[in-house]
Amino acid sequence: MEPLLDPAAALDRIAAWQEDIDQLVTRARTMSDRLGALRVTASDPRRVVELTIDTHGALQDIRFSPHAAQQGHDALARTVMSTLGEARRQAAEQNRRIILESIGAESPAAREILTHVSAKLSPAGDREGAPGFNSGRAGFGSGRAGRGEQDQP
Repeated sequence: MEPLLDPAAALDRIAAWQEDIDQLVTRARTMSDRLGALRVTASDPRRVVELTIDTHGALQDIRFSPHAAQQGHDALARTVMSTLGEARRQAAEQNRRIILESIGAESPAAREILTHVSAKLSPAGDREGAPGFNSGRAGFGSGRAGRGEQDQP
């Protein structure tokens, strides 16, 4: 009997596909759990700023050393943004490693996820005008007052 018409062979093939799908689902769940738990902590070389981001690059915590008060606002803002960029670079690399370990480089899903992660965590997300970046707005280092208050030195 031709293999395509043999019911037993067809059932074996379906069972093998189901097993492959079940394994992929298990690997995807593991990947999702690992990515969900990912946190990256980075600090600048002088250790003025230490910040933690999640797998998406969202700020979870930020701490300043006592030396932060000695920096000007603009210098401190640049230090924060530079440190955030480094943390996002590290997060992108860790995301990449987890995705490749979990579902493999040959997977179209992995390639799509990696493209999304790369775009989300790229340094372009840190440029002026990006969400969360307030340079040039009143009260945020512009030299103009915001809400009736003067910028503090």
